[in-house]
Amino acid sequence: MKLKSILFFIMVGASLTLTSCEYGPLYDLFYPDNNKTDDPQTEEHQPEDPYGAEISAYTTTITKLYEALSKHDVYHGIACWDPGLAQLTRAFFVCQEQTTDACKCAWNDAYVRGMNTNTWVDSGDEPTFGVLFRTMQSIASCNEFLRQTADEKLVARGVQNDVKAKIQEYRAEARMIRALCYWMAMDIFGDVPLVTVDSTEFDLKNRVPAAEVYQFIVDELEMLSSDASMLPAARSNYPRMDKGSALGLLARVYLNAEVYTGTPQWEKAQNTCEKIFNLGYSLCDNYADLFRGDNGENPNAYNEFLMAIPFNTTNLQSYGGTTFLTCASIDQKYSNLIGAYGWDGICIDGDYVERFFDVRNANFETGEYECDDNRSKLFWIKGRLGEGKMPEPNSNFSYGWSYLKYNNIPHDQTCDEYYDYHPDPDTFSNIDLPFIRLGEIYLIYAEACVRLGEGSTAQPKMNELADRAGVEAIQLPQSWSDEARDMFVAERARELTWESCRRTDLIRYRLYSSSEYLWPFKGGDSRNGQSFPASMEVFPYPYDYIDSNPGITMPY
Repeated sequence: MKLKSILFFIMVGASLTLTSCEYGPLYDLFYPDNNKTDDPQTEEHQPEDPYGAEISAYTTTITKLYEALSKHDVYHGIACWDPGLAQLTRAFFVCQEQTTDACKCAWNDAYVRGMNTNTWVDSGDEPTFGVLFRTMQSIASCNEFLRQTADEKLVARGVQNDVKAKIQEYRAEARMIRALCYWMAMDIFGDVPLVTVDSTEFDLKNRVPAAEVYQFIVDELEMLSSDASMLPAARSNYPRMDKGSALGLLARVYLNAEVYTGTPQWEKAQNTCEKIFNLGYSLCDNYADLFRGDNGENPNAYNEFLMAIPFNTTNLQSYGGTTFLTCASIDQKYSNLIGAYGWDGICIDGDYVERFFDVRNANFETGEYECDDNRSKLFWIKGRLGEGKMPEPNSNFSYGWSYLKYNNIPHDQTCDEYYDYHPDPDTFSNIDLPFIRLGEIYLIYAEACVRLGEGSTAQPKMNELADRAGVEAIQLPQSWSDEARDMFVAERARELTWESCRRTDLIRYRLYSSSEYLWPFKGGDSRNGQSFPASMEVFPYPYDYIDSNPGITMPY
């Protein structure tokens, strides 16, 4: 994580103000260990207006809005036995990857089997609770920040013009965070409450159709990416939000427009990608470097990131995010391979590896195998049982293939070099989470072009991805067909595994719930897989929300 971003997130530590306002009980102090008192501040102890005329309190609040994307303890109010599971990107990952062919979990936690087998009809799984609570909480906090930074309030506080200018930047970033959270909620739940600065109450009985939420998100992202007075220029604000972040999310939203609204927007997806191509982003030379412990300091890596969520072992600690993706993917006895303690948790079934990665002559005793694709070199199979095939949905972690995509060791160091000065594995990760990157934009562009009957237009982008992977480029079909769909299913699997895209992809290709595409344990305990109801392509709201909202209707 880059030094300037660390400074941004710690600069407020010396002048913390509990900006409670209407949502005072939701806020937690950034660094409670450094701010403990015998009489912790409560809402009653707060000044009537805690912001004032100086920039510090506004910086404090926008920082909290960012930290809500990464930390699991930013706000009070969430009850979860595993605090890491309440972290937003981890909860979102479980819904997006563990419910597909790309990931299975070996733990016996209450939610695991339902997610592994697409049998979560009994709502109340902790990951869905984490996504709903964190997104709705962040949206409420963003709205309150926007209310508190309205022009009339700034004038009343005597805020000077130079401070106002900085606050306007923060307002745009808050709107971008709100749009991101609305997209995550819509993608997981479909219809969600749409609450803006004009209303303060969430009522799940008054959800609006996904198409309406989609339009709100699109309008916000179009404005944020085009208005010169809004977000900073692309590549100028890492790891905070900028115009590249807005365009990256917009491209992803347009790619899935047909799912959200019933109307495809392939041309808009194509045009948005073309705007991104003019912003100076570049593919990282080495695919593995994108996910190493210094990816936020390595310009060759972060120049590919349109949106990244920062993590580090000091001020942005979390048992979610890249700590989860790194630690849960490896046996504890092999912790030295990734520079972080292994949790023996998530893996990939051998069927997925055989289907999409050209891995040959695998020796599960020595851990050796042959492969040409550089993206295939991130697997670890030493000591794995059953030749990487899981006999049941949440087997012993020794089954399946380990996937060491996220690695805490810096890109320019070997394990031995790292441990020469760092004697023990880390508890937390230093890896920034690449949430949207140029490699994905290339694939969005390719798919949009093929859908429009212009496949050859995107061939150079596919060639670049193939060159980096060290494989022969797949020739794009000119127009859409079942064969084209299957090609994208495979290519997106190879490039974007464990990047929280898989469920959304399979829904877009109409393969997620249907019997046309099966994987081990899909829809039940059988390795053969089976279809499940299409209504389960969105998740039910958790029990806590149903109980507190009598009369709420569920999708199934």
